[in-house]
Amino acid sequence: MFLSVTTTHQPATDLGFLLRKNPARVHETELSFGKALTLYPEANEERCTATLIMEVDPVGLVRGKGGAGGLMDQYVNDRPYAASSFLSVAMGRAWREAMAGVSKDRQELADRAIPLEAHVTPLPARGGEALIRELFGPLGYEIIIETIPLDPVRTDWGVSPYVSLTLKAVTRLSALLTHLYVLIPVLDDRKHYFVGEDELEKLLARGEGWLAEHPAKELIVSRYLKRRKTLMREALAHFAGEEGESDNAFDATPKDNAEQAIEKPLRLHDLRLDTVAATLKELGAKRVLDLGCGEGKLIRRLLKDRQFEEIIGVEVSSLSLARAAEKLEREPERLRSRAKFLHGALIYRDARLRGYDAAALVEVIEHVEPARLHHLEFAIFGDARPKAVIVTTPNADYNTLFPSLPAGLFRHADHRFEWSRMEFEAWCRKVGETYGYMWEIRPLGDVDETHGAPSQMAVFTQ
Repeated sequence: MFLSVTTTHQPATDLGFLLRKNPARVHETELSFGKALTLYPEANEERCTATLIMEVDPVGLVRGKGGAGGLMDQYVNDRPYAASSFLSVAMGRAWREAMAGVSKDRQELADRAIPLEAHVTPLPARGGEALIRELFGPLGYEIIIETIPLDPVRTDWGVSPYVSLTLKAVTRLSALLTHLYVLIPVLDDRKHYFVGEDELEKLLARGEGWLAEHPAKELIVSRYLKRRKTLMREALAHFAGEEGESDNAFDATPKDNAEQAIEKPLRLHDLRLDTVAATLKELGAKRVLDLGCGEGKLIRRLLKDRQFEEIIGVEVSSLSLARAAEKLEREPERLRSRAKFLHGALIYRDARLRGYDAAALVEVIEHVEPARLHHLEFAIFGDARPKAVIVTTPNADYNTLFPSLPAGLFRHADHRFEWSRMEFEAWCRKVGETYGYMWEIRPLGDVDETHGAPSQMAVFTQ
């Protein structure tokens, strides 16, 4: 299987910086089912082409050699030859930084739309040319499709379900690779591995910023997740619910309004933000991360204090980032110049988040599936490792005191859990012991003798 990416951006050889692969060398990436080679058949100032060639071991797929795990039942199959989920795995490994939109030496170029042309062959298209155009057309690509005959001599046998696909656009390299990463398995409609929660995580992360508005969203989700209904429902709820716009695109979502309505008599929302801001000041932090920043309410509070020299907001929802940026524009230039927003998912390691004085997660962890929470823990406490981390979360013990909250329900429709004081303490102890942080828990709001405070805050320090 074969994938090439060509640019005429000048100097075109800067493509090597985006892929982190020197055009003068052949680069080999070992995979459990074979290996991927990255090479440059042409590389000059005017035009540069990077090619990813997959070599799949068909015997290893059946026998489970090298960790391949016995992925296939028969030795004779199309997996070593056709672009498929194997190619997506190879892209994610060999061209990981480019797909993430990160470039150590050319970040400005990674953020910019440049002329790109991708060629994939042979590509299974179970749905034909119409499906290819349905998937890639709304994304703004010029599409060129060449059918591949079943036999080049016996043309009367007709065409195969495989094509050679060329896509052209002026776009970011990360966007092009992400679209291919998701849509190649969708076209193939046959994944080579078990589809579970990890695949849902990948789809939510890779689909951010484009899949929610795609007219074939349901089809893409269904095929990518191999029609597993539970995963499909969660994916579609994520893209339809979190990204759905209200009448005013810069108002809070109905779910957020519902939670704030429950807590409004206590003014708990403002209390959390004010307390976190005061705690960050108390810690002496100057460079701060607001992880899961939403519309930037904490950031706008911090900007009023000169102690905070750099404030980075990180958010997975592109709509929330747009709201945050819109509201930040209303602030004076001398304030907003100290703030910056990044698009990112907190369950993945991100080199951009390393080296900060403090990080705040205000009502964030309860939106993460419990089975995925360890990914967030490692990404923040294990990889980014700020000197201090502040975490706030609802206290489930207090829920019974909210008259408008039916018994057994969470305060927010998107909450995956709400912890009691004992459960939160156990989590803090585990995180502290695992990653070498000291910690203390402080109540947020008036403390009820039996049920505690309505919210709880942990302060982790190294």
